[in-house]
Amino acid sequence: MKEARDDLGDLVWGQAEERAAQGDTLYVRELGAQLADLHATAVEQIRNYERHLGHVVRVLALTPGRDSVVQLLQLLDEKRPAGPGARPQLVASLLAEHQHVADLATTLFERSERDRLDELRGCLFHELVLRGVDLDAFPQLRSWPLVQPSWHALAWLPAHLSDLEAHVDFPSRSIRGASSEMDTELPAEGRMDPPTPRTAVRSGLCDVATLEVHETITAAVEAGGWGACGAWVFVLDEAITPNRVPALLPTLPMRCVDGLGPTDRFEIARRPVEEIWSLLFATASKGGMYSSGAHGAFGRLSAWKSMAGLSSAPPDANAQQVERQARQSTWFQFEADADWFHNEIYDYGIAALSPDRRRIAVLAATDTD
Repeated sequence: MKEARDDLGDLVWGQAEERAAQGDTLYVRELGAQLADLHATAVEQIRNYERHLGHVVRVLALTPGRDSVVQLLQLLDEKRPAGPGARPQLVASLLAEHQHVADLATTLFERSERDRLDELRGCLFHELVLRGVDLDAFPQLRSWPLVQPSWHALAWLPAHLSDLEAHVDFPSRSIRGASSEMDTELPAEGRMDPPTPRTAVRSGLCDVATLEVHETITAAVEAGGWGACGAWVFVLDEAITPNRVPALLPTLPMRCVDGLGPTDRFEIARRPVEEIWSLLFATASKGGMYSSGAHGAFGRLSAWKSMAGLSSAPPDANAQQVERQARQSTWFQFEADADWFHNEIYDYGIAALSPDRRRIAVLAATDTD
């Protein structure tokens, strides 16, 4: 095969131009066809190698014991295997789920200088924080926030588990399988469904979300690789009480409620802020039906971003400021039988009424293309 590729390369660079100049374009086209076939074969081989490497990484990561961790770290450090199965986000999540914290602290976090495993360390640190690990019991972990580069995206995250993150749901993985289903159904608690028939008069409010705000609000859904999402922000003419939000939402100029008739299903519930964060985290970290998500560390970051955008936190706000703003906001989750919501796999809408009750931000997500 190698000789065939070399011979073909000699023909491409040695004769393609000359044959084309002589008018023999058929010859040149056939060269291209052979190259395309070889390229397709090589791409498939690469994919196979990536799958095989991913399985080896998974076996080492999920086999409990210090020796497995040591061998995995040596493989990652020396060979830097490519492919989705060897991404630091995934490896960190697998290690946090199956390995002893003491083994991870002593094998991965005891080092004197930065190296090529720092991305794995950063992800693993937040995976462990999310799992409630007592950092004070492991000096190596406690010192990580002090040495992590300040420019890294994960450096924005709090180095402790916030009360906002009280409900964290993780996938369950084995060497040959995984379970990571999530629940997006509207709960019975806190229901505030507006009476039907609802008004058919559309609100005159306009969406004022900038591109930056839109990207911030949709961060969790985009990280999770869901089918589609949308974000809208409306500044109200006057402050309103939370009780007025359920009737107002179906009238707003949003694609997610386009075509919703006065008697079509529109269900809404007031939700605790912790449960909204949990929903956003599951969306980002677990992904949808056709995505493995961003996993714990970057799923955590994306959930905080979406929470910041929905609660109208300033762009330069830190985690403590975002949490304060989020707790002062009023949160809703809704579902609708509008065409935008396919209601087939995962679908939900989130609305946030700002602390001054003059701003409503909405996130709509569906995992159906």
